[in-house]
Amino acid sequence: MTSDSDDALSWDGDDGAAPKAPAPKGSARGASVPRGGASDDAALPDGWNAVGRGSDAVGHVDSDGTVTMPDEHEAPHLSTAMLLTLGIVGGIYLLYSIGWVVGGLRLKPLANLIVADAMYVPWFVLAVVAPALWFLAVWVLTRAKAAWIRIGLLLLGVVLLVPWPFVTVGVIGS
Repeated sequence: MTSDSDDALSWDGDDGAAPKAPAPKGSARGASVPRGGASDDAALPDGWNAVGRGSDAVGHVDSDGTVTMPDEHEAPHLSTAMLLTLGIVGGIYLLYSIGWVVGGLRLKPLANLIVADAMYVPWFVLAVVAPALWFLAVWVLTRAKAAWIRIGLLLLGVVLLVPWPFVTVGVIGS
């Protein structure tokens, strides 16, 4: 049996490391982590986060006593700057969709002189949902890519999806 002072003399990865001593009865560590199924070091109670090397392999103990291990395919967390960028660009795309609705409805009487409704309506609907489709496609297809690629493609969509009927004619028109 080893004592806590002996733990200070061992290094992570020692081949002959002795197993840790069991926690004394009544301690917080022994009461919060269920015995069985997972080792003492494999899971932490809710509200605790593991840090350092190997922290991605540490699970959490749910309130009902079950141990939930982390999923290997879990998406990485987004930084604050990336969340702000996504929010701003998502808001621009929402405004673009509204601009396509307003501009497209404003041009409909003029377009009916040239094309039938059967030709105008599908392209109008596609123009309205194009910003949302672009945002969704970039979000899904750049999941495992670098952040600058995701931001670059989102900004490319900001340039390409400008609602030109709204920009040129406006709400009142000329």
